[in-house]
Amino acid sequence: MSRIHPLIIGLAGALAVANAAVAAHPDSHRQDAPEPAAMNIQGEQQSWIADPHMHAFYDLTVQAFAGGPAHVDQAAFTEKSYALFRDFAVSRRMSPEGMVDHLKLIPGQVVQIAKDDPEVLKSYDNFVAAVFGPQ
Repeated sequence: MSRIHPLIIGLAGALAVANAAVAAHPDSHRQDAPEPAAMNIQGEQQSWIADPHMHAFYDLTVQAFAGGPAHVDQAAFTEKSYALFRDFAVSRRMSPEGMVDHLKLIPGQVVQIAKDDPEVLKSYDNFVAAVFGPQ
């Protein structure tokens, strides 16, 4: 099974929502039509962003990059990330393994993001913008 980058899934979802909105409101292109409400198809993110586990994930990422991007131990970072994700799930009364399955690609993506743009690790706000998108 091939892996599809989450950005592609998000774009496909956004297009599906937009197409559904146009189909449901065929006159929405008229200039006198009301502006459609903004919609976040990823769901509520603020509680995740404010959660201490996500702050710990940021700290773990900064720690993984302490020796420079060329020296990140991807396997160790992934395992420590999964442990955090399991704890996060338990704190939210969710399935630990379900959460790991849901977030399994995130450690690798975060490493690539931080290698491409080291500014991501300068602050938690930068990290949030890179991982969750603009808030």
